[in-house]
Amino acid sequence: MKYIGAHVSAAGGVENAPLNAREIGATAFAFFTKNQRQWVAPPLTARGIALFKERCEECGYAPRQILPHDSYLINLGHPDAEGLKKSRAAFLDELRRCEQLGLDRLNFHPGSTLGEISEDDSLLRVAVSINRALEQTRGVCAVIENTAGQGSNLGYTFEQIAHIIDRVEDKSRVGVCIDTCHAFAAGHDISAPEGFEKVFKRFDDVVGFKYLRGVHMNDAKKKAGSRADRHESIGKGEIGMEPFKWIVRDERFDNIPLILETPDPTLWPEEIRALKGLAK
Repeated sequence: MKYIGAHVSAAGGVENAPLNAREIGATAFAFFTKNQRQWVAPPLTARGIALFKERCEECGYAPRQILPHDSYLINLGHPDAEGLKKSRAAFLDELRRCEQLGLDRLNFHPGSTLGEISEDDSLLRVAVSINRALEQTRGVCAVIENTAGQGSNLGYTFEQIAHIIDRVEDKSRVGVCIDTCHAFAAGHDISAPEGFEKVFKRFDDVVGFKYLRGVHMNDAKKKAGSRADRHESIGKGEIGMEPFKWIVRDERFDNIPLILETPDPTLWPEEIRALKGLAK
């Protein structure tokens, strides 16, 4: 089964996210459990939690179809002690929000060295941060998203992602989300059949499809290897439409959220319909 959707708004409360997803014909969705550009947000209300669960059931969304995303401010590989402490507290809060909502995964960007420490040191901090947060929560999988490799960001190679996973103690609660734009920008050229097969064979060899918990379905504005995190609408960028057809027809991508983060939300219903059509 293919679950296809988009990263929808939760403005006015998390309970509105399932309704917004249904409105665009999505069978999966992503959302922020709090304002993604603030460190601290009011706690979820009992009413909001109950309504979220009620509306997910009403709209037909199970936890495996939902991929919440954490705050962009969080850096679990932060070189500074105070910045690391703040990021760890915010990440724990995000996991607990997912717990409250009955969700089983949380997508996050691994972190950045900020040019101040080695990649290995920063990757270790990420793994330790995950272990600490998992020890204090239950049932939610920490889902590492690959990055485009811009600046000093980590997670642009499959080896870096595997390095983190190797150091996470509870392997049942760590996973991966592949962002197609990020992968392409990092040099994983999936635009042609041979490259597509090569990239995902390497992913399976280095990380393993058993860890895949979601895909961000984004075309790319810039060429392969550009290291530019610039999303484009499906079929309108450098990746093209064909690779998305291969994903929705490939059983390795079954039963996980396939989420659009493309730049024009008005096109999401059309893009979702197109992807559903390609999956047939």
